[in-house]
Amino acid sequence: MASVPSLVSLCLLVLSHACSAQLEQVTSQHGWTRVRGEQRRGEGYSLDECQFSRLSAREPDRRLTSEAGVTDVWDENDDQFRCAGAAALRHTIEERGLLLPAYTNAPKLVYVDQGQGYHGAAIPGCAETFQSQEESQQQQDPRQGFRDQHQKIRKVREGDVIALPAGVADWFYNDAQTPLVLVQIMDTSNPANQLDNNFRKFFLAGNPQQQIQGQRGQFSGQGFQRGESQSHQEQRSGNIFQGFDEQFLAEAFNVDTDLARRMKNENDNRGVIVRVEDRLQFLTPEFSEEERSEYQRGRPANGVEETFCSARLKQNINDPSRADVYNPRAGRITSVNSHNLPILRSLRLSAQKGHLYQNAIMAPHWNMNAHSICYFTRGTGRVQIVDENGRSVFDGEVREGQILTAPHNFAVVKRAGGEGLEWVAFKTNDQAKISQLAGRVSSMRAFPEEVIANSFQVSREEARRLKFNRDEVTLFSPGSRSQYRA
Repeated sequence: MASVPSLVSLCLLVLSHACSAQLEQVTSQHGWTRVRGEQRRGEGYSLDECQFSRLSAREPDRRLTSEAGVTDVWDENDDQFRCAGAAALRHTIEERGLLLPAYTNAPKLVYVDQGQGYHGAAIPGCAETFQSQEESQQQQDPRQGFRDQHQKIRKVREGDVIALPAGVADWFYNDAQTPLVLVQIMDTSNPANQLDNNFRKFFLAGNPQQQIQGQRGQFSGQGFQRGESQSHQEQRSGNIFQGFDEQFLAEAFNVDTDLARRMKNENDNRGVIVRVEDRLQFLTPEFSEEERSEYQRGRPANGVEETFCSARLKQNINDPSRADVYNPRAGRITSVNSHNLPILRSLRLSAQKGHLYQNAIMAPHWNMNAHSICYFTRGTGRVQIVDENGRSVFDGEVREGQILTAPHNFAVVKRAGGEGLEWVAFKTNDQAKISQLAGRVSSMRAFPEEVIANSFQVSREEARRLKFNRDEVTLFSPGSRSQYRA
């Protein structure tokens, strides 16, 4: 029979493990535990191998051409994508171009950089709430009275951020005369991805000429990695129906085998963006004046009335009137997170649009609980990023079309060039937070003068200037210093 001390020790051990598990669960809910970048099954690397000693502003590494557009892909093997657990690509869709339906193994955020169009998402288990009834249905032949029905279709425009969970199939269509440019970030280290950290895109139609999804250890930023042949790298990939037996498909869809064979698109060389011969026809309700006004200014939502099937998937962050931070001499910042787009809570992602005027500065800061993957949309500027050892891991110029990752907790400062600087930052937390180093709401303001003076070995007057001479918040006007009043 076990002794009393042994039983007590066992109880304490069990209680300790229970408390530890509860604490981990609570902190995970608030985004403070190390969830991202943890080693998964089948991964060939761990966090210890991540090298942030040299970052670079990356342009796309390869381009895939389709019938009605192009797809630019960034190399997943680059450290800033590999360690942040993310993948990036950009679709440019021409007039009457249709980006074929597909789903991914990870949640994604899509930013509409240019143009306008339509977006459809097939939410599993949700009803086709958009229905039409032809006049000919009144006739005797029911086939002539065909009634189309499908799930909701959303109008998208420049500045929209669209959030999609992993495994949700979606498509885009450009109904305008100008190109529709979509920048996509996939969060491959998200818990929703139960595979390895490779980005995978599963097409429901078409016959992609080259794989869009990344192959870590195969595709390199300079072309093809040593030891891999070009024929192996450029292996063809098709839609998911190509792997099924035609008889199975015919039986599953209750169609003949010829139609099932055509679903495979084996001889289709149009790529992943195809041109619609006539304008795409689908159901879209007309806006009332009240609805149009709500659409333009973005309808507020508290999340209570939303169900999974009716959840809002998009939010516009390009409207100056919706800025969260605004300085008429420096620029503006607009954020979308789980507070104003509730679906982001389950995706654990958010985004921020920044616009710096000529020579303005964004306050030096660090990201407290997220990586920040910045896609620069307009202008030029200079960015500096510093690691935990005080070493500069990036100090260089950035321009339109480049991506630069600011790792979690690394200090960052941005300054716009003569044309200003705009960017959209994709953040790996639905309530991403920053801590500023200078300005009115900075950590420097929170320290007592004596702490600052002794830390930097300066006089109290100098400490006072460090603390109070910049009175702006987040965005600083160029060449100005707020006057400190004793």
